[in-house]
Amino acid sequence: MEAVVQEEISGCGIAACAALAGITYVESKAQANALGIHAEDPRLWSSTDSVRRLAGTLGLKLAADERPFEGWGSLPERALLAIKWRVERGQPFWHWVVFVREGQDSYVLDSKKALKHNRRLDFGRIKPKWFIALEKAS
Repeated sequence: MEAVVQEEISGCGIAACAALAGITYVESKAQANALGIHAEDPRLWSSTDSVRRLAGTLGLKLAADERPFEGWGSLPERALLAIKWRVERGQPFWHWVVFVREGQDSYVLDSKKALKHNRRLDFGRIKPKWFIALEKAS
């Protein structure tokens, strides 16, 4: 699986869904916009609804609930992770990334444009709060 780099500062949810679906950021953004989801809308990074709707439109089935992060070994093969979780003015915010396990290898796909490498292996620096499992592709 390949990382998709976000083209907007707040497009991490769009990019994460694109990576899971195997499409480009532009294709994912077009689908998001058709659903009324726009990267500049703060609900994209403080609610799971927009990402869930986009994922469904892209043929991805996400678990119904968010689960607390308990350790890298307990994650499913594919998951959306909420990292950089914080509260600003009473509102939670986070950055979406994708966890991938392929056989014995695991990595995180981080869409942040400023990163030198978007495939991350520095698990000790990544502090997930919770995750949503990818159940299967439709």
